Amino acid sequence: MSIQTRELPCRSGKLGLLTLDSPATLNALSSDMFLQMQAQLDDWADDESLRLVMINAKGDRGFSAGGDIREVYQALKEAPDTMTVTRVFAQEYRVDYTLHTFPKPVVTLAHGITMGGGMGLLQASRYRLVTPDAMLAMPEATIGLFPDVGASWFLNRLPGSIGLFMGLTGARMNATDAIRIGLADLVVERSQQDELINRITDQYWTGDIAADDNRLFRLLNQLEEAPAESLPDSELALYEQDIARLCRRDDLSRVAERLLSSPPGNEWWRACIDGLRNACPVSLYLLERQLAHGLQMSLKDIFRMELAMVANCAAGPDLAEGIRARLIDRDNQPAWRYRSLTEVPEDYVENHFTPPWPETEDPLADL
Repeated sequence: MSIQTRELPCRSGKLGLLTLDSPATLNALSSDMFLQMQAQLDDWADDESLRLVMINAKGDRGFSAGGDIREVYQALKEAPDTMTVTRVFAQEYRVDYTLHTFPKPVVTLAHGITMGGGMGLLQASRYRLVTPDAMLAMPEATIGLFPDVGASWFLNRLPGSIGLFMGLTGARMNATDAIRIGLADLVVERSQQDELINRITDQYWTGDIAADDNRLFRLLNQLEEAPAESLPDSELALYEQDIARLCRRDDLSRVAERLLSSPPGNEWWRACIDGLRNACPVSLYLLERQLAHGLQMSLKDIFRMELAMVANCAAGPDLAEGIRARLIDRDNQPAWRYRSLTEVPEDYVENHFTPPWPETEDPLADL
């Protein structure tokens, strides 16, 4: 089993505990895991005795490094019609949407590496807890994809141009930065997980959603936060003004050029700029466009848009090539279809937003 589930009795009602359990793969999220999660969440949503849900993960290195990209690569090679890949992403987005709209409070505790699909689970949760070693990022542009799993929603809600910057560069946000920009609600030591579970199970949960949510909110606020000395210094504190200036509204190629021409900075900043330098040019335009579209869209339509984008990315050459270069052959020399932003045709980007299926066959039409 790649996930474990338990139902823990409280003084009244039950806590549903869902644990990602594939530490050898950094809890990479596979198709089977999405199916298991969806089935369990659907059961818990209908179970009147189940009052709230907690999501965590096993392993020392991280909550989840994202979707199982090797599974995606295999599907791309075996099924050139792209529908196999589309089904996997549709399963993932359905789980994310289910968490966003879940009828009972959801708490997620993320530790260590939390990227891509892991971010999707965390950002979809009502309460987002991270540990001092948490490292949050959306690095999809380096494999020829784009920040998905609802990133068109949650990146747009970050202050200033931080969301655009994260997507362009794959910037890694530490726990301090996550709190600073609203990607997390509370930093707690991972050792407090058992204490949190014990506190939850020692409560009377009424089944009244508003009352239970209020009780959980107060309970979490009573948790002892991680001590300041255990937290990393904020990287963003050093560069927020630079990001605002360099990423100000402009043609994307000029934004990228300003970033690439910026002074070297510290190790974190250099890693960000390297991420931009190595990103797929088409992916960067997709990011810019998805953020613009997402401002005016419902959450449901955002997931439907991102699924259409994924299907069109799967039909093109960059996604398979990016995965090959970064994760399969590891030569880190992807041969992108277009080498630079200035070469990418506008209509090629916009065509990614046209669903390759009739509206009546949209895999997420029933969300």
